[in-house]
Amino acid sequence: MVALETMRKIALSFPETSEQPHFDKISFRVGKKIFATYDGKKNQACLLLSPIDQSVFSAFDSSIIFPVPNKWGQNGATLFNLDKVRVDLFTDALTTAYCKVAPKQLAERYKQ
Repeated sequence: MVALETMRKIALSFPETSEQPHFDKISFRVGKKIFATYDGKKNQACLLLSPIDQSVFSAFDSSIIFPVPNKWGQNGATLFNLDKVRVDLFTDALTTAYCKVAPKQLAERYKQ
């Protein structure tokens, strides 16, 4: 299980990340680019992944990690059920989402 405070701690540990409102959700951004949102009503996170990364993470358990059911989902927007996802798996996915939108010099710090 991943609590909001855990998500916040991980997301804000990345350089130049800020937390801002996004409609009725919380967003985590690098500059003006959103890499993750949190929906408190559903206890879900939406991470912006590439379609390939989305496929890899969804393969772990498609009942708790799955594409957003619309065009955004086809482009990599991926929902995570925070009540059921493991912290280590979510941390990897959040890092991947950060690296997708962060400037290259920041993302390079996390690429293996």
